[in-house]
Amino acid sequence: MTTVSSDHHVLADRKRLWAFWLGCLVVTIGVVLHVPMYLMGADIGYQLAGMPMDLGMTIGMLIIPPGCVLAGWGLLPRRGIDHAHDHHVVDVTPPEDAPLSLAHWGLMVTLVVALVIDIMKPASLGFVVPGMIKEYGVGKATVAWLPFAALGGTVAGSIIWGALADIFGRRASILLSAVMFVGTSICGAMPDFWWNVGMCFMMGAAAGGLLPVVYALLAETMPSRHRGWSLVLVGGLGAVGGYLASSTCSALLQPEFGWRIMWFLNLPTGLILIALSGAIPESAKFLMTIGRIDAAHAVMKRFGSVVREREETPADEHHHVLTPPPIERRFAGKTAALSIAAVAWGLVNFGLLLWLPAELVAEGLSVGVSSQLLAKSALIAFPTVFVCAFLYSRWSTKWSLAATIAISALGVAGVLTIGPGVSPVAPVALMIIGTNGLLAILLPYTAESFPMRIRGRATGWVAACSKSGGLIAQLLGILGAVPPLKVAALLIIAPLALALALVAAFGTETRGRDLRELEG
Repeated sequence: MTTVSSDHHVLADRKRLWAFWLGCLVVTIGVVLHVPMYLMGADIGYQLAGMPMDLGMTIGMLIIPPGCVLAGWGLLPRRGIDHAHDHHVVDVTPPEDAPLSLAHWGLMVTLVVALVIDIMKPASLGFVVPGMIKEYGVGKATVAWLPFAALGGTVAGSIIWGALADIFGRRASILLSAVMFVGTSICGAMPDFWWNVGMCFMMGAAAGGLLPVVYALLAETMPSRHRGWSLVLVGGLGAVGGYLASSTCSALLQPEFGWRIMWFLNLPTGLILIALSGAIPESAKFLMTIGRIDAAHAVMKRFGSVVREREETPADEHHHVLTPPPIERRFAGKTAALSIAAVAWGLVNFGLLLWLPAELVAEGLSVGVSSQLLAKSALIAFPTVFVCAFLYSRWSTKWSLAATIAISALGVAGVLTIGPGVSPVAPVALMIIGTNGLLAILLPYTAESFPMRIRGRATGWVAACSKSGGLIAQLLGILGAVPPLKVAALLIIAPLALALALVAAFGTETRGRDLRELEG
């Protein structure tokens, strides 16, 4: 029996923890130095356009980047060597019929909070655009650069953080995103539109980086029997909760504090995520790959996993975390199917739903009223998360994914009915039901469909594809080629139909599957 070392902290080498916490402090101070300038605009509706940057703001901007680097250095994992396990491969396996412990429930709650915080960032884009158009005096084509930059950041973040998760660990990658959340809250104090665009790219990178890592960590921690429904439930609650939190905060705070408050919310929410770091473990499977056997055993003891050792074979030597994954034909069709489904989701979520608030305001509704309508739609969609989790775990993972794509298509078709005197609540609720269900299922399904050595990168790639649909939508805005809402709905139905056909053709059933089967 292997004893568990008292040195079971899986954040980083204890000698580097000071760097992480000092980096967090520096970043927080940098953000706080921007607050006075924001408060200076209280008498004029918190409008800062054209104001010169004061000394505190300049110092804050200069110290935030090195603070992020310092925190990231403190998060680097300590690699270990355990010669007792030479020539052996260690399989980490949660018991198939293991009950869920308090540790599992605590992890799920923590990751729901993490996803709510994460999804609030891109979901806020639609609510700040009307205010930015008014304050900066720019047209829709110019203001489209903001969501374009933010979504471009999410694409880059999903790919980069997916790779970091496979190299440096799941937990460290999540916390690095949280630090960047704090730093990028200074978007709310930018007096110049283009400064805002640049900072929002960094905010998007942090938001896009967290999402795929959360799913990879959860897939490797939950017992096989409970993995499916827990993945979908966490993802669904995070998606609906993020949109509901964003729309609610917009309805409550924007009328009083202006659109900039939506970005300053990154400060408290990022600090909340850092404060919850103790409830986020590192993946035991990842710890095994870097030789930290005792730390892995501590995590396994906490979550009820078991260890099985077998003689190493030549094939095992190619599964090291730093080895680039081979291009395998067995994943080609599935990757294409999931990628198209992700792009279709992005077109809906960052196209139609992002354009809708501005469209409603243009028709005469106030920002507060339009935000309330969308908040009601998100509230209606909330219970469907539990339905998705049930169907995914009890019926079929593949066909649950297909069903959410079909519902999204119906919601998009419902946009065609919106007109004078017709409330948008029902069609928007249907769109949110479908897209939130799709997002809740898509990334968990991806995490269950690829072997561990490329799981982070595969999930990151699909997450990046989900944002690329938004990039397409915003590029149309930049070019001044945004079609009318109903025309856009007609165009978006086509990729949804293609995604449905591809998933039906190439998707495989993963319900109850032992993830070790993918390592062959």
